[in-house]
Amino acid sequence: MQSLLGRSSWPADELRDLVRRYVIEALGDADGVLVVDETGFVKKGDQSVGVARQYSGTAGRIENCQIAVFLAYASLFGQALIDRRLYLPQAWATDAARRAKAQVPEETAFASRSRGN
Repeated sequence: MQSLLGRSSWPADELRDLVRRYVIEALGDADGVLVVDETGFVKKGDQSVGVARQYSGTAGRIENCQIAVFLAYASLFGQALIDRRLYLPQAWATDAARRAKAQVPEETAFASRSRGN
């Protein structure tokens, strides 16, 4: 399973759209809710996209980490992740060479966070 998920090339946005369609059909309910979750991934290096010293709720303090925001749908029929976004700190957003090396799309921009950055 790790090889399948980690070494294969997946069209992430197409799969996200497929999952959303499934979720609407299988889990859709008038009382369903969207759940937003910001999660930090502590990192030792500085090469992973978006890694910076920033507040991580997961760690409970400022750490060298990546921050991602996940969107889930939940209803009485079940729950599923339906979207994700990696937070891009200002230092990354304004560093053209670093963005190019990591292949960060031009349309990905800095947006402030409520707990600091």
